[in-house]
Amino acid sequence: MATPLSRRPEPGGEFPQAVPTGSAAGEYLLPVTLRGVAVQGAASLGILTGLWVALSPFFLVLQHGGGNANIANLIAGLAVAGAGALAVASRNGFGSLQFGSLLLGVWVILSSFILDAKFTIATPMFWSNTVAGVVLVILAAAGLGAARRATR
Repeated sequence: MATPLSRRPEPGGEFPQAVPTGSAAGEYLLPVTLRGVAVQGAASLGILTGLWVALSPFFLVLQHGGGNANIANLIAGLAVAGAGALAVASRNGFGSLQFGSLLLGVWVILSSFILDAKFTIATPMFWSNTVAGVVLVILAAAGLGAARRATR
């Protein structure tokens, strides 16, 4: 018996990990389990947090003199948003993308202290980057945990 699913249903009557959204076998598969939805939810919130990190130089004064904090936030924020977008759009690879987001979240936290060595960093940057970095680390850790449980 042929099935349009990329994987056959789990033994014991459990639901499969993905369902087709269209008739073609190569199309995107929607997550069925709550863990799959949690992984995509964490990645989606990571996209929003990454966009905040990238756009925060337009709303906050990050550095008194110099522009390296603005560029560092822009690059890190776009990288986090890109990793989150790939994680949402990808059927596999959530774990490695979430691990990358975890490392970028740690960088966002540490970047304020590292960049402070050359030019004085403004207080809003410390708070913005610390809060955004902690949120990214928590979301990435939650996404990693959910992705590992979903693949078992």
